[in-house]
Amino acid sequence: MHRKQQERASRIATLPQPYIFPLSPAERSILDAPIDKLVHDVQTATTSPVDILRAYGKAAIKAHEATNCLTEIMFPAAEEWIEQKAINLTGPLAGIPISLKDSIVVGGFDASVGYSGKCFKPWPKDGAMVRLLKDAGAVPFVKTALPISLLSFESTNDVWGRCKNPHNPKYSPGGSTGGEGALLAFGGSRIGIGSDVAGSVRAPAHFSGCYSLKCSTGRWPKAGVDTSMPGQEGIPSVFSPMARTMMDLSYFTRSIIQMKPWTYDQSVHPLAWREDMYTQYTEKKKLRVGVMRTDGVVDPSPACARALATTVEALQSQGHKCFDLTLPPSPYSPYDALVIASQLLNADGTATFRSFFRTGEWNDPGAAKMTFYMSLPRPIKYLYYLWVKYVRRDSVWAGLLRDWHPKTAAQNWALVAKREAFKAVWFEWWNALNAESEKVDGEGTEMDIILCPPNATPAVPHDGMATAVSSCGYTFLFNLLDYTAGIVPVTHVDPVKDSLPKGFSTKKLNGVAKGAYKLYDAEAMKGLPVTVQVVGRRLEEEKVLACMKRVEDALWEHGSKYELLELPE
Repeated sequence: MHRKQQERASRIATLPQPYIFPLSPAERSILDAPIDKLVHDVQTATTSPVDILRAYGKAAIKAHEATNCLTEIMFPAAEEWIEQKAINLTGPLAGIPISLKDSIVVGGFDASVGYSGKCFKPWPKDGAMVRLLKDAGAVPFVKTALPISLLSFESTNDVWGRCKNPHNPKYSPGGSTGGEGALLAFGGSRIGIGSDVAGSVRAPAHFSGCYSLKCSTGRWPKAGVDTSMPGQEGIPSVFSPMARTMMDLSYFTRSIIQMKPWTYDQSVHPLAWREDMYTQYTEKKKLRVGVMRTDGVVDPSPACARALATTVEALQSQGHKCFDLTLPPSPYSPYDALVIASQLLNADGTATFRSFFRTGEWNDPGAAKMTFYMSLPRPIKYLYYLWVKYVRRDSVWAGLLRDWHPKTAAQNWALVAKREAFKAVWFEWWNALNAESEKVDGEGTEMDIILCPPNATPAVPHDGMATAVSSCGYTFLFNLLDYTAGIVPVTHVDPVKDSLPKGFSTKKLNGVAKGAYKLYDAEAMKGLPVTVQVVGRRLEEEKVLACMKRVEDALWEHGSKYELLELPE
């Protein structure tokens, strides 16, 4: 199973000489240049796209040496695509190297998805996603790490090894698009594409310290990829953009939508880029921000609560209206969303992702735990449920376990009906906020965006998903709702400011919270990134991007500018 690692090492060792030399001052200027300037310089033949590719190739190798974030190395092939004019160098992304989650199909390369059984089976041609990128002028140059099963906030498998956090090698970079998070945060790429079914482009941005946008279904193409769970549509996986900077994220998203992705993928809505919506929220004098302090399942750790409070304070200092939200109650609370979404995502009893394993192949500890509970005989599971609920008095963990078993078609349909009812209640809840006649501080309570943590804690240590597997409610909620949600970095863990209160104990916490807080150690986490999540309604990508920029501007003006990692010499 280590043959792919040997192949990768050989490809790196035999790279052409231009990739071996240290980064030159000119190449560092390329890495620092705004994306629109690079595109302009390529389109006007001022800068060669091969020079840009080589600069980022060198940076990507540096990132890989530190984090093990790369899977397929495609630099020589990328140079051939440029020379053979297979890439449109007049497009809106002309000459921009782009990194891709390993599951995205590139002709001539594997899409292993972390499974040994999918290795050494190169795809014969580019998938729709890559065809679109090349037509836009982008240059796919590396593929990046992910977890086997794709159901984890870590990124480890037997095929490629363990991907590490660029800030602290003892911690995860996130998952399932963890390689992208590590690469972008380190400075080895500018823009990339991942997928998100429960937080898989948002957790890596939060854990590693970069920007991401989870699009709504139908806004971003998803054709031309492989997966661990083909046919899973209870909570659809959404392919979405990630970037090193806010400007790059907006530019990239706008460029792809302007390429009319619905002409490449039948699942994409023919919805053009709405510059008027982007401008409206860029220029709106006062944003009205609903603050979700907690999901009611796991209160945010001190580091994540501080990032949220800092952001609220920054927005308020600019005159924006922030108010705490009262969320819909049970059976439409965030906890209920976690119950519904987790069962829909695993309605097959985890059989599909397990079907790709070879005998003896390592499994992610979080995914393995899900399978363990699925496979318990029903009578034993029911006794365990009774013990958790009535002896341990933990109704939260008990409620997650109660129906944790494979679903019949009829049971799955019932869950889908619950999902749709849940979405309808939240739709009316947001509408009611916007229509509320009662005044708050002399103004209405209409809401532009929700601001909340993306996770209860910063990055988890390696193998931490064994206990934190269910602590994904802050992101999973918005997959079930199909809302657009983005990540903005705010700060880093401070061991003094972010320590737990004296006398804090996990004994009285529910099972989900206990699993998360078991891993929280502000001293060990020193320097890890902490972010906030900006949420809009379905298909509001333009609005969310504009509001993310407003959030970043407010933070910077407030003296809370997030410092990106500097690429080492």
